[in-house]
Amino acid sequence: MAILVSLLIGLVFGLGLLVSGMADPAKVTGFLDLAGRWDPSLAFVMAGAIAVGAVAFALASRRARSWLGLQMRLPANRDLDRRLLAGSAVFGIGWGLAGFCPGPALVALGMGEGKAVVFVVAMLAGMALFEAVEAWRARSHAR
Repeated sequence: MAILVSLLIGLVFGLGLLVSGMADPAKVTGFLDLAGRWDPSLAFVMAGAIAVGAVAFALASRRARSWLGLQMRLPANRDLDRRLLAGSAVFGIGWGLAGFCPGPALVALGMGEGKAVVFVVAMLAGMALFEAVEAWRARSHAR
């Protein structure tokens, strides 16, 4: 049941990205082009997502189990450290250069967008590299 609900939620999210135009990298680069033809629509999508997310996290933090009966696993760490800031910067630079972040990239991939294939392959390679570095760090610190 949880997999089916997850699939449904993912489809609704993808549909929202399509309807809002956020699966189009030109929309993102238009938002980031402050000196040119700036497109503020992404700011409204982000504000709406933050509002919905804030309410959802507030409700979720009061529960021990999800509506499907699964254990709630909310982040406990709220520290802003060098790794988080560096990762955020790398994410933002990649987002600005490509016009994609992971969700819209997967939607664009499903639409057959060629640039999305390159982005998703690079994203998966970056994730694999991160896991390899983390495993190496864990082994180094264990000695």
